[in-house]
Amino acid sequence: MPQKKFFPYIALAVGITALSLSAMFVRWADAPGPITGFYRVSIATILFLPFFIQRQRTLPPLQMKWVWFPLLAGLFTALDFATWNTSVQYTTAAKATLLGNTSPLWVALIALIFFREKLRGTFWIGLLLSLAGATLVVGANFAEDLSINIGDALASTAAIFYALYQLITQRGRKYLDPFRYTWFVGVSATFFILIINILLKNPLTGYSSQTWLIFFATAIISQMIGYLAISYALGHLPASIVSPTLVGQPILTAILAIPLLGEIPTLTQWLGGAIALLGIYIVNISHQNTPPEIPNA
Repeated sequence: MPQKKFFPYIALAVGITALSLSAMFVRWADAPGPITGFYRVSIATILFLPFFIQRQRTLPPLQMKWVWFPLLAGLFTALDFATWNTSVQYTTAAKATLLGNTSPLWVALIALIFFREKLRGTFWIGLLLSLAGATLVVGANFAEDLSINIGDALASTAAIFYALYQLITQRGRKYLDPFRYTWFVGVSATFFILIINILLKNPLTGYSSQTWLIFFATAIISQMIGYLAISYALGHLPASIVSPTLVGQPILTAILAIPLLGEIPTLTQWLGGAIALLGIYIVNISHQNTPPEIPNA
């Protein structure tokens, strides 16, 4: 492997591993899911502040008329974190991660409906495979525990919010650099997820030292290291490599959940997960090769 490609691939592996630990941190924290999400994004945003100030001094001035893109993206990030983190407390880490990573399906469907993008035939094949696989995963233990439906529904809803974040970011990044865009997303997400916790009457304090340690761990590992590593990889590797590779995140989460959480997927769930991931991979490739047809505004 050429040296110039070695570090981006290492960064990609580090990023996927960091993101795969998200479900573990949520499960280990003795706190409501939205609270863990709040401290994950707020602590990371505060720690990123010095870098934001430094970038402000070296980059051209921000055009404030475009800041609404990351602010709106932050709203969907807050909704994504609140619903997905809660889902982990009602279903297995592997299922929550798999269903949360079905966002490429929603990205493509929303682009089809609202932006009139033409979808290839392979997209529909991938969609059918994803739905079939997800059905196997979700339905495997349904007869044993009906409450598992709550977590599955929340994780699937989180995927829709994440898809909306991606679509907004895809357009907003045309006007703002990646670092300052991401920081504004963090500020906005912190505000909105704080409102969500206030509405849910979740306490912001009173947690154990171990839980506070987990709050900092998920902020630094999952949010800062995970997103920075993926961003670095995207700057040196084509998205056609990075995006499908991210589909491996649910696989790694399922593997890590065996020793860390004691969750052992059934054979049906492994099979369904493999089929769903294959479908998501096909959707990813199909949508990346689809020329967008955005109407004039």
